[in-house]
Amino acid sequence: MALVPYEETAEKGLQRFHKPLATFSLANHTIQIRQDWKQLGVAAVVWDAAIILATYLEMGAVELRGCSAVELGAGTGLVGMVAALLGAHVTITDRKVALEFLKSNVQANLPPHIQPRAVVKELTWGQNLGSFSPGEFDLILGADIIYLEETFTDLLQTLEHLCSNHSVILLACRIRYERDHNFLAMLERQFTVRKVHYDPEKDVHIYKAQRRSLREDL
Repeated sequence: MALVPYEETAEKGLQRFHKPLATFSLANHTIQIRQDWKQLGVAAVVWDAAIILATYLEMGAVELRGCSAVELGAGTGLVGMVAALLGAHVTITDRKVALEFLKSNVQANLPPHIQPRAVVKELTWGQNLGSFSPGEFDLILGADIIYLEETFTDLLQTLEHLCSNHSVILLACRIRYERDHNFLAMLERQFTVRKVHYDPEKDVHIYKAQRRSLREDL
């Protein structure tokens, strides 16, 4: 599914993904992400949407101190790590095949006093939701996670399960294809959705979604 390695002949713009390390200065910390494109493909590199969402959090757009957050499809875990550095208690999730890689990046980058605030946990959308309490999180984070149409129904089911009436979802993505618009339309059937940020240089949008109230549905 999402973890298919790309061929070496990938276009020039993808060459940065083949670098073993990607370094960022975020939340007053230097974060060095180990990348492994050959082994795990898209799950083991830092995408622009993750950088933009992490920077958005750093800007103070959301109150993170004491917040309970979850990152979906975390890959390298950059967004979840930044949220933890900014004061949130974060569950950083991905599929089982990517977990050890994700865990190694989290452990290598978070200071010892921050590590208890970041838990790496398996989550395959639509499948092992029983290991998460309904409405467990204040904040749900996702960067570039809406590109596979066959995952949309499971992703929406997962968002529904994890959200309470007060939860906020932040999704960072490029809107490139009809399927991207289709997902937003699906999301709007269950959530109130609005765009809160756009980065023109990277062409990345950030959408904020919250569960519709019963009054809105009447």
